[in-house]
Amino acid sequence: MAAPMTDSSLLNLQKEFGENEEAMDEEIMYRKLLMQASEMQGLDPNGPAPTYHKVKPVPGFCIKTKNDKKEKVFINVCTSSELPAPLDITEEELVKILDSDEPNYRVPLSIGEGHAEMDKHGKGCSAYDVLINTSFYEKVQKSNLFKGFLISVILEGLESKYQILLERNWVQLKNRKSLGTLAEHNIRAKSKPRILEMESASGDSLGISAQEKPKASLITEVESPQEAGSTAPEPAYTIMREPVEGHPEFLVVEIKLPGVRTTKTLSLDLGEDRVLLHAHPNRYHLDIYLPFDVDTDESGAQFNKDNKVLTLTLPVLPLSV
Repeated sequence: MAAPMTDSSLLNLQKEFGENEEAMDEEIMYRKLLMQASEMQGLDPNGPAPTYHKVKPVPGFCIKTKNDKKEKVFINVCTSSELPAPLDITEEELVKILDSDEPNYRVPLSIGEGHAEMDKHGKGCSAYDVLINTSFYEKVQKSNLFKGFLISVILEGLESKYQILLERNWVQLKNRKSLGTLAEHNIRAKSKPRILEMESASGDSLGISAQEKPKASLITEVESPQEAGSTAPEPAYTIMREPVEGHPEFLVVEIKLPGVRTTKTLSLDLGEDRVLLHAHPNRYHLDIYLPFDVDTDESGAQFNKDNKVLTLTLPVLPLSV
């Protein structure tokens, strides 16, 4: 969590960056945004840890493969409505994504711990339980393309999490949906940031001057299909990143909400790479995926009652090594 900017901390920054005033200004801006995000969330470093709830997996199907030691590995693909669904796309759209230079389509998974089991011949083997969204599972069952893609994602996820190597010539078991006892998964509760109201556009509680805010050149327009079943229009929005080159340190999402008078009519959920906003009763609906994973615990939301703009401050998670 960012510490308050004091005279001594400014002096330390001057020593660190020397005459590179532009780099120091960016660091100051970033720290102020992080500090504001913490204030808006009412975060307390000594407060309670993030909450989790237990989810009981529903058996789906089971596949069999082998590791690099030629040992049998079973993967129980299970379902739960508690997990978010990936973006709803067609087979044609998936093909285009996979053919692109930088494929960017995320499937939320919950990967459980491995457990020792016995195969039908009484020999020892390993099994893993993987949880996916129920509606996405139903889609996978109707499409061999999506099923093959899902299993590729699961295999890569298991390899990354447990530092193992798995063969890609898997087979699906015909007569059983799972192997062994399915353990409950601990799913992190969704983050619901507290939205602060600003009375005037001139009174910016971020504590950042207009010169310190991200410039228009940092803005990237993003379009996303509206969630199925929602008749509310999608509001206009922009996503700003800082810095614009390389892996950003934070994202700032500005959502225009003409006609909204108070935050009491807004419902906001943040996922690691997703923003879901609804203005009641049915004025606006926004469901978008972010280009980078963000720290939901350090994120904040602020609604300007003067210009009707909701601003989300989202620190970006560092790249995993």
